[in-house]
Amino acid sequence: MRFAVFASGNGSNLQAIIDSVKAAEIKAELVLVFSNNRKAYALKRAEEAGIKTLFVDPKHYATPQSYERAIVIHLKEAKIDFIVLAGYMKLLTPFFIREYPQKILNVHPSLLPSFKGIDGIKDAFTYGAKVTGVTIHFVDEKMDHGPMIMQEAIKVAEDETLESLAEKIHSVEHKIYPKAIALFAQGKLKVKGRKVTVE
Repeated sequence: MRFAVFASGNGSNLQAIIDSVKAAEIKAELVLVFSNNRKAYALKRAEEAGIKTLFVDPKHYATPQSYERAIVIHLKEAKIDFIVLAGYMKLLTPFFIREYPQKILNVHPSLLPSFKGIDGIKDAFTYGAKVTGVTIHFVDEKMDHGPMIMQEAIKVAEDETLESLAEKIHSVEHKIYPKAIALFAQGKLKVKGRKVTVE
């Protein structure tokens, strides 16, 4: 199995994935790291690990779909079997998702279906949630909606700050995301409707 990671920023989840591939915990080949942000530190992490990088500038494309068509060409050339989103801050179009049905994984920093969107940690914190967490899920055509692979809850302490909560959440992401990817790569995840089972 060959896979690509999509990232837009720092790439701390990418680093956890790179480390898990190197340790042979994920039995799949990470062949490409793609970003829609030329300055993403994730690209530097990939380069340092000897992984091919790709930046495609969205400004050169008239529509999101034409942009994604260009990306898909690169993915097909690299013989990518599945895709892992790790802080990719752009919604994928239905066109792209149909190209890789149930082959795109995402990490979200809340217990879905609560606190969808880009500010999952902050939204849970300001709402006063006592428990939040991390969700790993398949990507479908709705935002933060696809079948859930794995979830882990985190208690929000009385003296919690937004920064300390974010740290806790990222720590859990780095632990469970590689595990979910490993299960997928081994063909152990079965999807029936909204239920994902490990077989």
